Amino acid sequence: MKKTTFPIKGMHCASCAVNIERDLAQTPGVTDASVNYALAQATVSYDEGKTHEHELHMVVKKAGYDVVMGHGDAHENHMAHGADVKKAGRKAAIALALAVPVFVLAMGELGFPFVQGVLATIVVFGAGSEFHVMAAKLLRRGRANMDTLISLGTVAALVLSWWQLIIWMNGYPLLGGIPEPMPSLYFETAAIITGFILLGRYFEARSKGKAGEAIAKLVELGAKFAHRVRDGVTEDVPVDALRVGDYVLVKPGEKIPLDGVVREGESALDESMLTGESIPVGKKLGDNVFGATVNTTGALTIEITKEPKDTVLAQIVRLVGEAQEKKAPIQKLADQISGVFVPIVIVIAFVTFVAWMLTGAALDVAFVNAVAVLVIACPCALGLATPTAIMVGTGRGAREGILIKSGEALERARNLDVVVFDKTGTLTEGKPIVTDVIGGDDVLRYAAALESSSEHPLALAVTRKAKELGLAVSKVVDFASVSGKGIRGTVEGKHVVLGNALMMVDEGVAVTADDLERLREQGKTAVIVAVDGYMIGVLGIADAPKANAKEAVADLERSGLSVMMLTGDHKHTAEAIARQLGIRDVEAEVLPGDKLAVVKRLQQKGKRVAFVGDGINDAPALTQADLGIAVGSGSDVAIEAGQMVLVGGGPEKVVAALRLTRVTYRTIKQNLFWAFIYNIIGIPLAALGFLNPIVASAAMAGSSISVVLNALRIRRG
Repeated sequence: MKKTTFPIKGMHCASCAVNIERDLAQTPGVTDASVNYALAQATVSYDEGKTHEHELHMVVKKAGYDVVMGHGDAHENHMAHGADVKKAGRKAAIALALAVPVFVLAMGELGFPFVQGVLATIVVFGAGSEFHVMAAKLLRRGRANMDTLISLGTVAALVLSWWQLIIWMNGYPLLGGIPEPMPSLYFETAAIITGFILLGRYFEARSKGKAGEAIAKLVELGAKFAHRVRDGVTEDVPVDALRVGDYVLVKPGEKIPLDGVVREGESALDESMLTGESIPVGKKLGDNVFGATVNTTGALTIEITKEPKDTVLAQIVRLVGEAQEKKAPIQKLADQISGVFVPIVIVIAFVTFVAWMLTGAALDVAFVNAVAVLVIACPCALGLATPTAIMVGTGRGAREGILIKSGEALERARNLDVVVFDKTGTLTEGKPIVTDVIGGDDVLRYAAALESSSEHPLALAVTRKAKELGLAVSKVVDFASVSGKGIRGTVEGKHVVLGNALMMVDEGVAVTADDLERLREQGKTAVIVAVDGYMIGVLGIADAPKANAKEAVADLERSGLSVMMLTGDHKHTAEAIARQLGIRDVEAEVLPGDKLAVVKRLQQKGKRVAFVGDGINDAPALTQADLGIAVGSGSDVAIEAGQMVLVGGGPEKVVAALRLTRVTYRTIKQNLFWAFIYNIIGIPLAALGFLNPIVASAAMAGSSISVVLNALRIRRG
């Protein structure tokens, strides 16, 4: 099974997307087809044994649209869109430049009807030719879209006006007849409608470009050149020329070209483009660095570890792109309505014309009201309501390190009851640190000397703490490790022992229990330090809560959500961490496989559950939860489990992510509401004669623009 995405030109409303999607879905070998009107592209999954991408392109072309061949990356597509916007602007400018004189002549009753007719004809069939070409293509296939409505309305106004004018001119004295009063002409209606709708499409295209610029901006973040180092010689090469294993020099102020690992130097990197966090992150020998992050201070030599297509930035671009391609479930209703909308409007316009004629109204009155129905109808707003909000929401999320993987995640996030956190790495730092040094610096100095030869997970915490305090750490000799108990050795000629109470019993060391008990009550690991047979102090080691964890828990509870913590830690340790964070509901000693059962149990009680985990051990629970939120460290942002990925930061990002999803979903509902209301109110008003076609065309153009502008508000929060 193969999946392809390709841009489509010529779509002007949601009905276009529905028509193309239907044709693609009916193609033999196609298993899934989705056409996104806002992105102007199709995403199709198909069996290569039954069809080919070229055949899919032909299906689109037969439907009356064009496929953009050789489409490039997001930046190239963004540039192509910019060219289309300029073209749309030129068409609108030409149309209005010719339509305004027609309008002035008609409204001022200045005459020159022939001049009005010529100018209006140029506008309708010149600048507005795209409407009629598309309408004709669709007519041959028995289809209709927004172009059909515009073409019917403007051509009808133009033809009727020319007909009336020719009849009137036949009675002109120069032609041997008796002049009659000037008949009702609608040249200005045809011209202004065309101009307004072209202007509306120009503004809509500009707005859609702003809504969809997130991916292009992400791509632009990457470095273009790099200083490659080979055999001691540095040369500047394009980033695309780099290969895994290459060494590159990154000077202060420059961007890291691709993902890699530090081989020389120390510095601090601005990783805000990945994580949304503005504080630079320190990097030293052996640390991972990521492409497009900015080196702020010292020079670094890094070894490239990822090809351009596999970098964290590339993964983020891919995730955001896929999220924007996928339709949210709420969009299905809009698509279903758009699919039958245009034929229904044509029927309503015909009924309007007949009804007015049957009531004894003049031909021109019936005609004007029917045209008003045709041009007021707007499936465009329905088609733009959902995807533009998703485009803007996912784009803003990407800037803040919040990757929303689908429109479905937006819907799942709106009605949650419980947020379940896996403790390690989400609520806590995920790495032990020394929190207490009881007995003075010598306690830590002796402990660090022993731990410098140990591979135990707690050893790094002790040596790191000693380094932070600038303590001189002596060498150890006769080092020995006792499994499950501790370590011992000779430091500065003294016999030093480090471990738990059992280790001290073996060594014959008397232990004072008060400090040990206090540390245990706080959920910390107590490590006893003894020198030459005497206990000299205790180290308290813990996986400390993240800086903003307590505030994040409080924010979630204030928003009406319950918070629960799961951990494999001992009950006392878990309860101590929970108390620090203000979490009342905690389950300890939970094995990775049991987390799934906890989520299921909550769901069986009728709770809608969000699960926050690291996306590896927690994959089953992330998948089972109503909303799976995977916390990535930067290198693992392409986690498949769950519907959202948070890059960097702490649990405060869960709060920000849920807030963003609520804002985005609320915007979708607002857009759909106003799109529906616009048509529900506008079409009857036009049918009843309360809307002039010119006013209706301006309103129609404005409705699409207003939907996109409302979506753009998400960018500001």
